[in-house]
Amino acid sequence: MTTKEQPFKPGSILVVEDRPNNIELLTVILTLQGYRVEQAVQGSVAIRSAMARPPDIILLDISQPEMDSFAVCQKLKADPNTQDIPIIFISAANETEHKLKAFEYGASDYITKPFQIEEVIARINNQLQTSRFKIELKAKNAHLERELLKRQLAAKKLSNLNQQLGKLAAVDALTEIANRRIFDEFFRREWQRGQREQHYLALILCDIDHFKLYNDNLGHQSGDYCLKRVAQAIIKAVKRPADLVARYGGEEFAIILPQTSGQNALRVAETIRLQVKQLCLPHPESTASNYVSLSLGVSCVIPESKYNQEKLLATADQALYQAKKQGRDRSVLQAIT
Repeated sequence: MTTKEQPFKPGSILVVEDRPNNIELLTVILTLQGYRVEQAVQGSVAIRSAMARPPDIILLDISQPEMDSFAVCQKLKADPNTQDIPIIFISAANETEHKLKAFEYGASDYITKPFQIEEVIARINNQLQTSRFKIELKAKNAHLERELLKRQLAAKKLSNLNQQLGKLAAVDALTEIANRRIFDEFFRREWQRGQREQHYLALILCDIDHFKLYNDNLGHQSGDYCLKRVAQAIIKAVKRPADLVARYGGEEFAIILPQTSGQNALRVAETIRLQVKQLCLPHPESTASNYVSLSLGVSCVIPESKYNQEKLLATADQALYQAKKQGRDRSVLQAIT
């Protein structure tokens, strides 16, 4: 239910008038109407009273001997605590100039003397209802702004959560590099782009040598640490933003190198292998090295209709098999046929 729909309730009025007869008359009239009346015979007193106990409405006589009534109105309108209080000027002057000046300084209404009691009451009630409606509207707007801010914060939080979920869906939880799903999507997109633009697409598959023995001998916690360090080393070796490093499964990693020839891909593979060797992670059970090492299979092709992604993947896997067969801790390049 809005303020206008509720029964009208008289409020508090501050009457600013220097003539005793007028102020007493207005006080009696307004009190009989149910208003609580405060009196002030000077503008400075009215300002202090309004700021100490803000009334619902102010009746301000235009003729103030001690302080100009327009200055009183201006000061009240400049203070945040009193700026929304309706001010009705009362004056014996009926000139348009006075009325315009009053409204210019922030008056809500203007009553000329001699006034009719019914008119005074009607104008006061109208301004009071309007003021209450404005206050209610302001409160509703403030509430809506708070709700909007809450929703914006909730939307931002949801967006952040979605981003985190997206990252979790795209990143391997242990090594914090791309997972198999992202590898498959990236591989498909780059294959299609290679077909359109007819440029090389290289693939490197690599395994940590004798990783099962490493786990069995040193424990799974050490195995997880090893996987993390190897992933970081590969990322450090593969410098181009256009390339992708992914955990392909278990101890196996995959690197996609768009627009890269076979020889250049082989050089990248060797950089990766040496980067991992430089970690100097002891591997007592390895037959390939005293430290953790990689075997890497490399293949490259310009995507054409006679080939498909599976063929490139199978060729890189065959090259990885050859690297292991030849003693591990090495990179092997195999051409696609």
